[in-house]
Amino acid sequence: MARLFGTDGVRGQANTDITAELALDLSVAAAHVLGERGDFAGHRPYAVVGTDGRASGEFLSAAVLAGLASAGVDVLDVGVLPTPAIAYLTAELDADLGVVLSASHNPMPDNGIKFFTRGGHKLPDDLEDAIEGRLREPWERPTGAAVGRVRRLDDGAERYVAHLLTVLPNRLDGLHVVIDAAHGAASIVSPEVFRRAGARVEVIGAEPDGLNINDGYGSTHLQPLRDAVLASGADLGIAHDGDADRCLAIDATGEVVDGDQIMAVIALALRELGALRDDTLVATVMSNLGMLQAMAREGVTVRQTAVGDRYVLEDMRAGGYSLGGEQSGHVILLEHGTTGDGVLTGLMLAARMAQTGRSLADLAGVMRRLPQVLVNVPGVDKDAVDGDPAVQAAVAVAVAELGSSGRVLLRKSGTEPLVRVMVEAADEAQAHAVAERLAESVRSHLSISV
Repeated sequence: MARLFGTDGVRGQANTDITAELALDLSVAAAHVLGERGDFAGHRPYAVVGTDGRASGEFLSAAVLAGLASAGVDVLDVGVLPTPAIAYLTAELDADLGVVLSASHNPMPDNGIKFFTRGGHKLPDDLEDAIEGRLREPWERPTGAAVGRVRRLDDGAERYVAHLLTVLPNRLDGLHVVIDAAHGAASIVSPEVFRRAGARVEVIGAEPDGLNINDGYGSTHLQPLRDAVLASGADLGIAHDGDADRCLAIDATGEVVDGDQIMAVIALALRELGALRDDTLVATVMSNLGMLQAMAREGVTVRQTAVGDRYVLEDMRAGGYSLGGEQSGHVILLEHGTTGDGVLTGLMLAARMAQTGRSLADLAGVMRRLPQVLVNVPGVDKDAVDGDPAVQAAVAVAVAELGSSGRVLLRKSGTEPLVRVMVEAADEAQAHAVAERLAESVRSHLSISV
């Protein structure tokens, strides 16, 4: 049976894959696993629970509240808040557990369940496996005063906004910003904190109704933000996804500034402040070669991990690094948060513009994005890709052809019989040609016989 937890919690279609029963059972199992390993020792446990505003989050959060309370855990229901805000509150309030009902950038019909341990950290694989292994087991239920109590925390958003303002290195006076909140969890919080920081703010995609999250707006649909920036003559646009754990940007000319460029800008800003630990940035193997080349020129070391912000975070925590993230816009500033924070990322990007007086296009120009082509090859034996002589010979030929101006990466999917072929080159036509050639080699030599 496939593992229930993915790279970022449990996710699927709400009320089909992610049911109220599953949400309740996972919450009970999490309470049991954490309690038995000693997380609740010596005190009455309590948890922080919030959602990203999807309609399905209403019944799923009710199930989580019920499950935790039935297991003897007191619960603070913080309502609709960004995922990083819930992680922050889990740490700030010294809660034993945090739970987020969110499917991030996925369409509205999906939802997910994500857990944080004490301190606001994502669960490691072994804890997720332990929780999955305890689903629906018989258990002795508390009664009377031992059952958990549920209450609202009404000032969660204000606590989070205040935290972000204390982190900001300088004010944003004079900047004109357009914020696209994806009709999601940042619809109120993100515009509010930018305004308090001194920016002139216009807002789009900030009328959530439970059904329109990520629908035509946000970091996966950048055209409305581009149009708004150009129409208003703004200095930059900030795009969040539904739960605001990521940030992409649009510069004043309408060009997209992706996660690699954002990390490059923030890395140099932190280094100038003496806050880039060991002059090191942690990124994934999918980060653009142009970013790697730019950081090498600037004397910044780039460590690369497997794809997934959890792997970035693991490497950051192990090495004590202060900055990491993904091309998709998940950026982690570990001294100020335990997970990707799209609102904080946007603030730091804007702060660099205000501090230097430079445009976003100028700042992002520190790196040149090389053309990157990704081809998915389905129906193949993905586990054989690293050991097949013919495929590896084709890779060697491609690497020799591209030299230092390009890069090849063959990566197997974690969930389906699929190999992802990624090629970067100085010329887009060459990147396409090499990628298609490698994809054909994978199809020819690794196809699964029916």
